[in-house]
Amino acid sequence: MLLMNLFGAHGAMAADWANKSRYRAANERLSSMVDTTRIVMMGNSITEYWEELHPRFFMAHHLVGRGISGQVSSQMLARFRQDVINLNPRVVVINCGTNDIAENNGPYDEDITMDNIMSMTELAQAHGIQVILSSVLPADGFIWNAGVKDAPSKITSLNKRIIDYCSTKRLPYIDYYSVMVTTGGALNASWTDDGVHPNIAGYHIMEKQILDKLDELDLNFYNK
Repeated sequence: MLLMNLFGAHGAMAADWANKSRYRAANERLSSMVDTTRIVMMGNSITEYWEELHPRFFMAHHLVGRGISGQVSSQMLARFRQDVINLNPRVVVINCGTNDIAENNGPYDEDITMDNIMSMTELAQAHGIQVILSSVLPADGFIWNAGVKDAPSKITSLNKRIIDYCSTKRLPYIDYYSVMVTTGGALNASWTDDGVHPNIAGYHIMEKQILDKLDELDLNFYNK
């Protein structure tokens, strides 16, 4: 019986590898509500914890958090229809790549990560959704995978690919990296408690960056 339960649990996890069920109930509620100013924040734990630490910021600026801790870009792509397209947002802000580089789902391949970012972008655009891409945040390593020794160079390289793609496709880009990086490619110690995830002070830095970009694009609905 124990073995059956273990295999059953493993099968359930495999069936929902992208954790599409995480926001299922919340998505059903939002899908029934028309909101022409909705902005979906697609991401990993950096996005998930952001909303948990500062929910009033999300509510005030029409932001809908769709971050899931630990996820890589392929998982985000797999749940993109449920967690972004079906919500009919005006804008999606995509932040991913940290967990790809941390090898959360096997060896890192920059081409695969970039393909996933481009696929999410194209899916959103095909449904009339404005896409904003953002940089991977700086990190000089990952506490859950100390075997990754070259995180700063991989983050720099992926960010350059994202910047070049945004330039080619004329997409807005939010550069969290440049304002948060310090010596050796690390995340400024004043803005993190573990070297990867921002603390509340770090999220305040990110909030200024995203609001500046939304203002620039006339997509900040706070006063509208």
